[in-house]
Amino acid sequence: MIYRMPGNYHHRDLRAELVRVALELIAESGMSAFSVAEVARRAKVSTAAPYRHFPDRTALLATAVTTAAERLRGLVESAAAAETDPVEQLAVTVAMHTRFLIDTRIGTQVIFTADLGDPKYTELHEARRALIDAVLTRCSAVTADMATALELLEQLNTQAFGYGEFFLNGVYQRTGYPAEQVVAKSRRAARIVIEAYRRGDPSTAPAPSW
Repeated sequence: MIYRMPGNYHHRDLRAELVRVALELIAESGMSAFSVAEVARRAKVSTAAPYRHFPDRTALLATAVTTAAERLRGLVESAAAAETDPVEQLAVTVAMHTRFLIDTRIGTQVIFTADLGDPKYTELHEARRALIDAVLTRCSAVTADMATALELLEQLNTQAFGYGEFFLNGVYQRTGYPAEQVVAKSRRAARIVIEAYRRGDPSTAPAPSW
């Protein structure tokens, strides 16, 4: 839906529309090619309109990325709440990261980009921390100490991203894997790794079949 109204805009709706279009543009072109002018063009508003809601390009980017992080966290929490076993809670968390990347083309490379490291973007940093905590807390539940939990977090994030990227880059499509199967493979690989870490011997976890 395009919010184009004569006279004054409904500011709250226009702001949400600009964020929605910004996320679409990031998904299509990446961060480096992001343009406020292009966001305005797609939203069918003047090039000045976005600056009534965001002081500059980076502020719009930060708000869009914050929205993505919050949506991913919501997806993770909802999926994990449907499980009772700690291993399955963590495994489905990983799968949801893969699912989100496939669906939106926005993953950790965008959410944790160093280009948005300015401390003034407090909402973004809080959303990032909350997303990390959603996974790290569940890693801690299946490991003996924080160092091991952090190592497991790193391993699982890499796997989640890898499965999503292989799908988006066409590797899995050439083998005939639909998105749902890739998400299921991501969850299964995560489960194997989690079980190995829970036993205290991560070296027994096989490499994922990418």
